[in-house]
Amino acid sequence: MVINMLKEFKKFALRGNMIDLAVGIIIGGAFTSIVNSLVNDIIMPILSIFTKKIDFTNLFITLDGKTYDTLETAKTAGAVTINYGAFITGVLNFLIMAFVVFILVRWINQFKKPEPTEAPTTKQCPYCFTEINVKATKCPYCTADIE
Repeated sequence: MVINMLKEFKKFALRGNMIDLAVGIIIGGAFTSIVNSLVNDIIMPILSIFTKKIDFTNLFITLDGKTYDTLETAKTAGAVTINYGAFITGVLNFLIMAFVVFILVRWINQFKKPEPTEAPTTKQCPYCFTEINVKATKCPYCTADIE
């Protein structure tokens, strides 16, 4: 029984889709580090010039009714908080990442050669609308003359 399961697992693991998935995950991990570096080391410093280093992480609401200067002091005091600033930061990071990935994919797609389109081998009869050979001068179905 165990041997059959191992054989079945080997058959499953060595299928083309499984290998493609593994390669995709590995490349995706490498691509993630490139995109993270691009965003964190190049784009975010440039954006911080325009946003004057706005920090959303200290935007929060405490549910105990008290006010705290920073999120860290609220957490130290054991207050329950709604950290909407962290959510805003996450949304902005996602939008920036998505835009960078869009730009990179668009740039990479420019290097791909368009696949050549094959010349059609059939055409449609204008009278009976059946598919006929592109070189035909008479429709074999309705016997109409084709130009």
